[in-house]
Amino acid sequence: MRTKPSNRAQWVAHDVAFLQIILVNVGFIGNPGTNPAEWILVDTGLPQHENDIYQAASDLFGANIPPKAIILTQGHFDHVGTVNNLANSWNITVYAHPQEIPYLTGQTDYPSPDPSVSDGLLAKMSSMFPHQAIDLGTRVQPLPDDGSIPFMPGWRWLHTPGHTPGHIALFRDEDRVLLAGDAFTTVKQESAEAVERQITEIHGPPAYLTTNWSKAWDSVRLLEGLKPEVVISSHGQPMRGDDMRKQLRRLVDDFDILAIPDQGIFVQQPMATEIRPRF
Repeated sequence: MRTKPSNRAQWVAHDVAFLQIILVNVGFIGNPGTNPAEWILVDTGLPQHENDIYQAASDLFGANIPPKAIILTQGHFDHVGTVNNLANSWNITVYAHPQEIPYLTGQTDYPSPDPSVSDGLLAKMSSMFPHQAIDLGTRVQPLPDDGSIPFMPGWRWLHTPGHTPGHIALFRDEDRVLLAGDAFTTVKQESAEAVERQITEIHGPPAYLTTNWSKAWDSVRLLEGLKPEVVISSHGQPMRGDDMRKQLRRLVDDFDILAIPDQGIFVQQPMATEIRPRF
C-alpha cells in the first residue's frame, strides 16, 4: 500500500498525532481541548528541524504552549536531532530508559552503522550517519522503574532492546495505541525507493543500526502480544486493525527470514545490551 506523506501533523487517535520529518516520525500526545493544553513530545527528529516541530505544536495545541516533557524512544541521530535545542528552549526534562542514558550524556558512542546488511540505498548511505553520543547533562532523567511515564496517565513504557540497548515503546491499554519506535517499522527503511514512495507494510527494525537481533526478535514478540489496534512506528505511516496485526504476527513467526540480514557485523556477534550508566 502506498501512502502519500504530509508535511503537517496528523491525528491518529483523539489525543495522539504524528509529524513526518523527511524520513522519521515525531509523536505528539495530548488533548487540545484542555485549557491550557497539556502535551508530551515523543522523539525530536532530525537536526535543524526545530521549526517544523514548533509549527506542528502550535497547530495542534496552540501557540507558545510548551510540552510537559520529551520522551525519547532511543538516542539515535534521527530521534534526538533537535532535543537539546527544544529542551533548553522549553526548559523541560527529557526522559529515556536508563540503558540509553550513556548515549545521551556523552559517555558512550553508538557503534558505527553497518552498510553491509542490505543493498538498499539508505543502508549503503548509512556509513555517513552520525553515531556519536550527545550530551544532555542533567536535562535527561531515567524513566520510572514501574513502567509509568511522567505526565502520561494511562500509558506505560516497555523495554524493547535490540535496535539499541535502551530502546522503548509506549503503549496505552485503554485503546491499544502503540508507539513502536524502531522496534519494527511500517516501511522498508533500508530502501530509498520504499521510503520515498511510502510503501506501507510492516518490516523489522532498521537493519543498519540494529545491534542485537535476538533481543530485537524478543521485542517484536513482546509488542505483537499486546494485540495493538493502532501502530505508529518511527518510520513509515500509521497502521491499524486486523491486517496490521496479521503482518505483525508474520514478522514474529518469520523474523529470521524477514528481518535478520544474511550478513552483517551484529548478525555474527551481537552487541551486549546491558550498558550501565554512570549517574
